[in-house]
Amino acid sequence: MNANLLHHLSDFNEMPVIPDELPLLPMANILVFPYVVAPIIITDEERMSVINEALSDRKIVGLFGIRSTEEDGRRDNLYPVGTAVFILKMFRIPDGSMGLMVQGLTRIRLEKITQHKPFPKGKVALIPEDTSVSVKVEALRREVLEIFQEIVSLSPLLPEELGQAIDNVENPGRLADLIISNLKIAITERQNILEALDVETRLTKLLEYLSRELELLKLGNKIQTEVKTKIEDSQREYFLREQMKAIQKELGDKDERTAEIDELKEKIKKAGMSAEALEAAEKELDRLSKMPPQAAEYTVSRTYLDWLISLPWQKGTEDRIDIPQAKEILDADHYGLEDVKDRILEFLAVRKLKESSKGPILCFVGPPGVGKTSLGRSIARAMGREFVRYSLGGMRDEAEIRGHRRTYIGSLPGRIIQGIKKAKSSNPVFMLDEIDKVGMDFRGDPASALLEVLDPEQNTAFSDHYLEVPYDLSRVMFITTANVLDTIPRPLLDRMEVLRLAGYIEDEKLQIARQYLVPRQREENGLKKSQIRFTDKAIRRLISDYTREAGVRNLEREIGSCCRKAARLIAENQIQKISVDPEKVTELLGARKYFSEMAERRDEIGVATGLAWTSVGGVILFVEATTMSGNKGLVLTGQLGDVMKESAQAALSYIRSRAGDFNIEADYFQKHDLHIHIPEGATPKDGPSAGVTLSTALASLLTQRPVRHDIAMTGEITLRGKVLPVGGIKEKVLAAKRSGIQKVILPKLNEKDLEEIPEHLRKKMTFYFVEWLGEVFSLTLKNGRKPRSPNTSRTQNDIV
Repeated sequence: MNANLLHHLSDFNEMPVIPDELPLLPMANILVFPYVVAPIIITDEERMSVINEALSDRKIVGLFGIRSTEEDGRRDNLYPVGTAVFILKMFRIPDGSMGLMVQGLTRIRLEKITQHKPFPKGKVALIPEDTSVSVKVEALRREVLEIFQEIVSLSPLLPEELGQAIDNVENPGRLADLIISNLKIAITERQNILEALDVETRLTKLLEYLSRELELLKLGNKIQTEVKTKIEDSQREYFLREQMKAIQKELGDKDERTAEIDELKEKIKKAGMSAEALEAAEKELDRLSKMPPQAAEYTVSRTYLDWLISLPWQKGTEDRIDIPQAKEILDADHYGLEDVKDRILEFLAVRKLKESSKGPILCFVGPPGVGKTSLGRSIARAMGREFVRYSLGGMRDEAEIRGHRRTYIGSLPGRIIQGIKKAKSSNPVFMLDEIDKVGMDFRGDPASALLEVLDPEQNTAFSDHYLEVPYDLSRVMFITTANVLDTIPRPLLDRMEVLRLAGYIEDEKLQIARQYLVPRQREENGLKKSQIRFTDKAIRRLISDYTREAGVRNLEREIGSCCRKAARLIAENQIQKISVDPEKVTELLGARKYFSEMAERRDEIGVATGLAWTSVGGVILFVEATTMSGNKGLVLTGQLGDVMKESAQAALSYIRSRAGDFNIEADYFQKHDLHIHIPEGATPKDGPSAGVTLSTALASLLTQRPVRHDIAMTGEITLRGKVLPVGGIKEKVLAAKRSGIQKVILPKLNEKDLEEIPEHLRKKMTFYFVEWLGEVFSLTLKNGRKPRSPNTSRTQNDIV
């Protein structure tokens, strides 16, 4: 506010007479304090009519603040205390509004609204000014004056003349009014000062507001100073760099930035990029050269160029394919697995004869611990290629395969491109582990992204979201591993050639332990060959009594445990060498952990032994059936899947359809409930191959004939009693062998699958191939007679 407008009452010889009824001027964001001159702009017609009425009378109106903008003419919407103001000057503005210059006269209190239309009028009472001065009031006045002077010195909006004018005001109340009218604070806080009739209260509130404003000004000046300093430092650095560039130019030297751009340009030329990648790199380099290093995009652009340069576009290892040597490497690294080794050697032979051959994508499927991952390393070693492994287990984000767009903070290429860069070769052996455990969620489907990676017809121009240029993956040899095929999407599975790795039998595990596991664990635990020796009987004890698996992972752990305990005894000087025999195994590892499933088994009614194929290899399943009074029908428990439940229903329907052959009463099923349970209830089970086992358990229960416990069986059934082929024959037979079962019932159409089983194992076991359920019952139910084919008459041969 201009200093020459601070006091205008000197123009009056005396205070104008203020009537007890005044036109009311409600204002939302304007307050005028006594003895203070202020400008007001009025835009609406009702307020203009108030001014016109005042100008025609005494030029005095009652100015009151509004609590809210709605219905501002109501008394309960106006603050109770306002100011009687004198209109010094009125002028019209071209836009139709009215400008006023007013001066506050005194505080007034609104008693009553006497008129609403055409403009509000009301009864008012003058509030006398408090002129009392005490010691505390004087102290507050001085403190307020001192703080306000400091605010004037810090604020660019308050003129120095204002500080000089304030010094001349001796009345504490007027001083407070004058100061508050020059502060930019909330209208509610200004109203609080206006309603503070007591001078001491008024000065106390004002002091609180002034202290806050002073802190804000100090903080703002501090921030402004820091920003100004940074700008000055940046400008100084800029001028120095420009001077350095000028000096280097005169001397013929290149500056650091120019040298960096030239270095990148040279690397791009030598990288051997494709035409698309070269064009993208040169475009990005040109953009980088025009970008200041301080820019946020500079690092993003530089990182992108580094990725393009570091990728092995043309670099690759030369294949050294020697089939006899490759066979030696595979035999040295893995025992058994002849079928898989033969297929790998065929693949290498084709690659040797035709280098441009794209070849299939191999998928090793088998239980854990049978050597799927290590086979990939052996293939890489046999071909002389680099080896890269990446586990897909639990992956749910498609960007893990295709990479992130460069617009994201911290974006990177996908795992495929990262693996290629890590290998520093464009033709490594790239193993994608656990491909059956890929998931999907709102971030996309990684399995769908793998379709392009694992398709030889498409991966010649693989598109990574980060690179945004095609990269040729056709030279990469991709190998995938899985425990099961059921969870792999069909389109993805169609792009791969599946090689199955079955579990190991005891003799194979013995050889693997002797040739690989024992030497490796002996070396890892710091033992010499002369310090520890495992007998074959000890290894067989470890296999049969301390592990139960298709692979050899747990077997290696138990061998390692024996070696660690032996190492401690040797380190404590208790012994110098140790020979591990079966008795020593029990001494080192404690009591046996596993017992033969058949050791405690005997022929029972309603209990049949089945064979199943799971992600960890083949296992045996015991199916239990019992009957009780009731009419609920068939009850199934044991975490059975839909397919297995349907097999149980089919088995029951078959037996009910031939109830007369089994001498079952006609109303038996209306009076009795049947309950089928498969132990290990917490483990989910599914598949059709338990149909034969379920049928045998029900037939045994309903005919009260015990089932032979030394025969295991598998096969799918139909409602006519026909036995259909199933999968996983080798795994199931090995599971039977591990469990001590020598006799196995298989579907007739699975007879050809016995070729996968080693000959020496086939000679030790007995296999029965069946086509009808009647044949199964004849083999498994004690005292059973020769079964009848569904096409023969019932008088020829009965089942019961």
